[in-house]
Amino acid sequence: MTTATASALHVSPDGRPPFTVAYERKGAGEPVVLLHGIGHHYQAWEPVFSVLAASHDVIALDLPGFGASPALPDGVPYGMTSVVPLLTDAFAALGIERPHVVGNSLGGLLALELGLTGAARSVTALSPAGFWTEAERRYAFGVLMGMRAGAKALPQPAVEALARSAVGRAALTSSIYARPGRRSAAAVAAETRALREAPGFSATLAAGRGPGVLFRHDLPDIPVTIGWGSRDRLLLPRQGVRAKRVIPGARLVRLPGCGHVPMNDDPALVARVILDTVAPAAA
Repeated sequence: MTTATASALHVSPDGRPPFTVAYERKGAGEPVVLLHGIGHHYQAWEPVFSVLAASHDVIALDLPGFGASPALPDGVPYGMTSVVPLLTDAFAALGIERPHVVGNSLGGLLALELGLTGAARSVTALSPAGFWTEAERRYAFGVLMGMRAGAKALPQPAVEALARSAVGRAALTSSIYARPGRRSAAAVAAETRALREAPGFSATLAAGRGPGVLFRHDLPDIPVTIGWGSRDRLLLPRQGVRAKRVIPGARLVRLPGCGHVPMNDDPALVARVILDTVAPAAA
């Protein structure tokens, strides 16, 4: 994925303004859609993309206003009630119906919401947003705003220089990776740029404030897995226990040694968790 050029999907939903999302697609089989977290881009899924694509039609999307996807049209909000229907429209434009949806952080909450609306055949949510206390939300948002401020303060040449050393990669990304030294210098530099330049960051963060963003619904009709890294420093692992209470039928999986974005910390484990969720729905 690092060398591929993203494709642009132009979506013109009925009764709503058109929008564009960037994506990469690979493989064949049942469709699996990958949704990243706030401030990131679809390349977050690079460590597991090829493994999943060996048996599935895998589509990694840049959420609107992140990565190579432009901002939403003026007047279109970034809240769940707006973005979830837009993603459903994007699925239709891609020619897929009820894909398996896998999401991390913000993408995990979106995956659960898509499951609630019937737009997902199964859901794998890795450290999903929406199960925090107010104090935990304020803490997480403070960390995210600090990361964004740091990314904006550093010119790209300085970021690239930092990313060339394991210590520098840790300084840039230890809030989301338990093992930042495993991420390549090019990947760290690119995702820091994505964080700095994301036009949807502030509006998405603003939409995440308040009780309305909490996920409060059971999903009894589809396979659901909640995965949580044991070393998640952004959304603390105890939030996974709350998620299990909300969705009693979900499989709660501990991801030992993984941080908030576990795909990089243990790609083999994360790929297995995803495929184990997809298999029962496929059957």
